[in-house]
Amino acid sequence: MEKQDSKPRILIIYTGGTIGMIEDPVTRTLNPFNFNHLIDNVPKVKMLDYVIEHIQFEPPIDSSNVNPRHWQLIAAQIEKNYSDFDGFVVLHGTDTMAYTASALSFMLEHLRKPVIITGSQLPIGEVRTDGEENLITALQIAAAVDPVNGEPMVQEVAILFENYLWRGNRSTKRSADNFNAFKSNNYPSLARIGLSIQFDHDALWRVHDRLPLKVHMGLNTDVIVVYVHPGLTEQSLRQQLETPGVKGVVLKTYGAGNAPAAEWFNRPIKEAIERGVVVVNVTQCANGGVRQRRYFTGDCLARCGVISGHDITTEAALTKLMFLFGTGLSAQQVSNCMLRPICGEMTI
Repeated sequence: MEKQDSKPRILIIYTGGTIGMIEDPVTRTLNPFNFNHLIDNVPKVKMLDYVIEHIQFEPPIDSSNVNPRHWQLIAAQIEKNYSDFDGFVVLHGTDTMAYTASALSFMLEHLRKPVIITGSQLPIGEVRTDGEENLITALQIAAAVDPVNGEPMVQEVAILFENYLWRGNRSTKRSADNFNAFKSNNYPSLARIGLSIQFDHDALWRVHDRLPLKVHMGLNTDVIVVYVHPGLTEQSLRQQLETPGVKGVVLKTYGAGNAPAAEWFNRPIKEAIERGVVVVNVTQCANGGVRQRRYFTGDCLARCGVISGHDITTEAALTKLMFLFGTGLSAQQVSNCMLRPICGEMTI
């Protein structure tokens, strides 16, 4: 496809979510509707001097039903249309948005164009909806270019919500009812949205090679999250770690990566690692990261072979494990890759 003019070409991938939902007049529940309903309620989109096309999931889905197959469908559409568009806007429900953003960041290797994920807390047809502003701002960011070199301003997967643009694999949903629903607790915003869009150039991700986009479709879902909590028993811990076929575990620990130092806790973890299970230590805290050697309790995990996740989010740790195992790497290779960032998902 050849560009007809110099207008930005943006592809909207509509998966579903609150932004495109409509209220059932009988049950009063919200159900996904179609893209035409959504766009009819945002006439301002037509005021943007862009060439905008769209692809819609059939049927649109509530993000609570999202699974890795849907990430593959989104990635496939980006791959298929990559050379024809300047940017991509993915409309998505908020509940699993951070998981989708994290997964896509790993799947889209050498990405040099914006993939902006957004949605809303209120349906687009509501009088006070945040969906209209989020959609328009996402389109503007997807079309933004650096005035110095003419390249896309954003060259990564990002989440746009209300006043902020966040790196996708650094983001977590923090509120079920606030319009600023997402937050990156350990990394600055990529842009602040007010009267204008102010980009933080130092925070933006840049790929310095010029290799073509490479999309990784393999995702291995044999990974789990184990939440450490007072009252956790050895039996419960073993049942989780000995889940048939499990390859990776995100261990959600206290504070700076701490957990019980007792033998009953550390023994099952050490045995799992000896069986080839990769265990990554991620803090339960919203801010900060894991420092396993700081306290004796964390050091016990390190001596068992548990990998420090530093300041990675749970969403990014889980999807990174899926991605790495999906490429066919061995447990040792996955462990090595979990120690270093791939696309800005953590700070060492």
